[in-house]
Amino acid sequence: MRVLLALGGNAMTSRDGHAGPEDQIAAAAVAMAAVAELVCQDVEVVVTHGNGPQVGNLLVKNELAAAVVPPVPLDWCGAQTQATLGFILMNALDAALAERGCERRTATVVTRTLVDSADPGFTRPTKPIGRFLPAEEAALLVEHGETWEDRGEKGWRRVVASPEPLEIVDALAATTLIDGGFVVVANGGGGIPVVRRDDGTLAGVEAVIDKDLGAALLARAVHADVLVIATDVPNAVLHYGTPDAVPVERVSVHGLRSLASAGHFASGSMGPKVDAACRFVEKGGRYAVITSLDRITEAAAGARGTVVVPE
Repeated sequence: MRVLLALGGNAMTSRDGHAGPEDQIAAAAVAMAAVAELVCQDVEVVVTHGNGPQVGNLLVKNELAAAVVPPVPLDWCGAQTQATLGFILMNALDAALAERGCERRTATVVTRTLVDSADPGFTRPTKPIGRFLPAEEAALLVEHGETWEDRGEKGWRRVVASPEPLEIVDALAATTLIDGGFVVVANGGGGIPVVRRDDGTLAGVEAVIDKDLGAALLARAVHADVLVIATDVPNAVLHYGTPDAVPVERVSVHGLRSLASAGHFASGSMGPKVDAACRFVEKGGRYAVITSLDRITEAAAGARGTVVVPE
């Protein structure tokens, strides 16, 4: 069985949200211990991950140095964090596998995701990223071509496009490594967004791809049987945060889509995960699971979490 495991970006930080190097290394060790358990059961595992906190760190460096050096483009931030997090995850997974006596090689693929240059998101960016800044500091970054919005008392915040992912450009490289027996880390942060020029070449763009939708697309591209989306709760929940809260367990795609249409899943948190799980199963995946990291071994077998199945 081939499983695509999608780790949230916060799985790579401490519990209090700190993302210093030591915090990320420690968090990676916890995450990869769970992955190693699956690998040692002869499950083919492909790992993808969020990178929000890590890109956020790079954006702060951009802001602080904007008067001295030009800010690094957002697609470069994605590439840098893919490589850095891949390096940390490989080290952690190598150690966890060695501890269990499993001999498997690991690899990271810096991965591009194709988007449409005519995607409506580029005309009107709405995805907020990074921290709030005072007007005078935001103005300097606007001079460098960035889009910032006045958010009132909190200050100004940068907004970018969040286009629909269309194709995992480097899926063949990832699949070749997987077929060769490697545990592969790929498509971090939803992939580095690229567009195709008129001459057929690719160019990076200032955008953020939803990591969960990117994970669903990658899962199909590498022929995964199962998609497991690891988050900070054991299940998707109806009436979340109320006394009437009910965990969603085994559910059909149609049933989950109906619940989503009824407004049960917030667009900024569980909504994209629900959408990604449904997309994967609708395109032929065996099943998808949304659950917490500590349950992924059972989730991969369809025994824990919110398990989304075909009709």
